[in-house]
Amino acid sequence: GGVGASAPPNRPRMPSRAGPATASGRWSLLPLVETDPTIRGLATAEQLLDRYGVLTRGSVVSEGIVGGFAGVYRVLAGAEEAGRVRRGYFVEHLGAAQFGTTGAVDRMRALSESSAPSSTVTGANAGTASDHIPTSRAVVLAATDPASPFGASVPWPERAPEEGTTEDSAHAQHRPGRKSGALVALVDGRLGLYLERGGRTALTYTDDPDHLRLIARSLKAQVTHRSVASLIVKKIDGAPALSSSHPFAKALIEAGFHTAPQGLRMRR
Repeated sequence: GGVGASAPPNRPRMPSRAGPATASGRWSLLPLVETDPTIRGLATAEQLLDRYGVLTRGSVVSEGIVGGFAGVYRVLAGAEEAGRVRRGYFVEHLGAAQFGTTGAVDRMRALSESSAPSSTVTGANAGTASDHIPTSRAVVLAATDPASPFGASVPWPERAPEEGTTEDSAHAQHRPGRKSGALVALVDGRLGLYLERGGRTALTYTDDPDHLRLIARSLKAQVTHRSVASLIVKKIDGAPALSSSHPFAKALIEAGFHTAPQGLRMRR
């Protein structure tokens, strides 16, 4: 008699983990990778135009495009000759090599015309002049969002040295950057605040109390609308938020931020 005899040959075998993977669902064949550099360059340029509206050297450099601005420039110059894009000096101090789509250029022109100062109103209509002044609005964006030009096509604005910072330790200052998780707050297109990931350090670029209140309320909305899980502002311009006399600390408390051991907190 044999001990440990083999199983009958007609017995079904159980599937093993080493076998081929099986799955169900809808499948489709992806297109082959395009190798033509001209077609790839055109697709890259079109994607950047859709993303930024108006392309500058800084915008392209910040994307880390292979070939840099020189490679994209050749494609855009050809598109300009074909009438597909416009080239012009749309934004001051950003060089003459700027390209934009027709829609983006027209919107910039309309915005410039609507924001031009109106003539002085006197007499019976003087009381209605303020009705045409647009209300300020704060917008909070990711620091890496293409809608925020700072740190890409536009340099970060200069700031006064942080409290207690000497000339020898200026390198230790907190500095803004297009970092993952960081936020920026714009008021009427101008940078008002840079907030590190999680809110650890806030760098202000305005001391207007009204603008700071708008920014504080917009930050609260980021949490209540579940765009951000929570925020804890520990420092404001280098000083502890809990003991800071900065008007932004007051604005945060008015917006509903609560005191916590680490700083001023907002949670869902």
